[in-house]
Amino acid sequence: MRDDKPAGKVKIAAKPIGEGEPCFIIAEAGVNHNGDINLAKRLIDGAKEAGADAVKFQTFTADELVTRDAAKAGYQHRAKESKQYEMLQNLELSYDEFRELKKYCGDKGIEFMSTPYDIKSVAFLDGLVNRFKIASADLINKPLIEAVARTKKQVILSAGMATLAEIERAISLINGLGNGNIILLHCTTSYPAPYDQVNMKVLPTLQSSFGLPVGYSDHTPGITIPIMAVSLGARVIEKHFTLDRTMPGPDHFASLEPGELKEMVKAIRDVEFALGSSRKELTDEEKKNFFFMRRSLHAAADIAEGETIKESNIKIVRPFDAIEPWFLDNVLGRRAKAAIKKESPIRWEDLR
Repeated sequence: MRDDKPAGKVKIAAKPIGEGEPCFIIAEAGVNHNGDINLAKRLIDGAKEAGADAVKFQTFTADELVTRDAAKAGYQHRAKESKQYEMLQNLELSYDEFRELKKYCGDKGIEFMSTPYDIKSVAFLDGLVNRFKIASADLINKPLIEAVARTKKQVILSAGMATLAEIERAISLINGLGNGNIILLHCTTSYPAPYDQVNMKVLPTLQSSFGLPVGYSDHTPGITIPIMAVSLGARVIEKHFTLDRTMPGPDHFASLEPGELKEMVKAIRDVEFALGSSRKELTDEEKKNFFFMRRSLHAAADIAEGETIKESNIKIVRPFDAIEPWFLDNVLGRRAKAAIKKESPIRWEDLR
């Protein structure tokens, strides 16, 4: 049974998302707790250990989400139950359990998130979350989007299965309710998503079309594509994870295990460092190697005072302690002011 008491107003400062900020990484625990709060806590531990910024669950009741005779989606056939309704019932957590998970996240130092699947859950989660995630399947759910928008909290809007027109409609609705704090996630709603249907070129299209920070909710196998998404400008990455892919349930098989999640987080942070600045200039490390790696003009043999500089007098070698080879033509034909010994650098002050 649900406990309808208002949620406690426990708050943890939300990390900002956007240009210039580190990529916000969401470990999507989803329903991989199998309805067991102790397993949910172990997922929180795993997300924290992996270095994720947030761990996200899903808040719903089967009665509000699906009809009793609805068939399961293809990927859900790995669950033991014969119908979606029964499967989802077994994956529910109570409001009290979500409060407990919120506190556990606070104790562990990781942000708690949960996707609401009904308006009642929005009202409940408003006291627990810093920001809301709207699932791809609900991008057409106007009443749910309105409820989330009215909280005035940041909205992470997933755009799987959606056209640009549907995305624009949802964004306009949220903006019209006085909430302009939106992050738009590219997503391919398939479990797992085939690489040839991920279409990562859509990511910059979404950014240019709507002028919003963009991210990526990933369902592909492995960690390659979310890392790629960061290089394309994703400011949020969401990835399903589980403690064990062989566990029974609808989502485990398409999720990362804790070690893989940790590897993904590290790779994303490495990519962020590597992206660096858009300015083309010498890096600190390049400056250290500049002298030793570049070549310059040196005497190929002893050059006498007054001798005319010819190509046979010169060799282009390291280190970079003399005239640049670029100016060789400006050196040829000039005379040495004083004798220049073999191997010595040839500098402008040595010439007349």
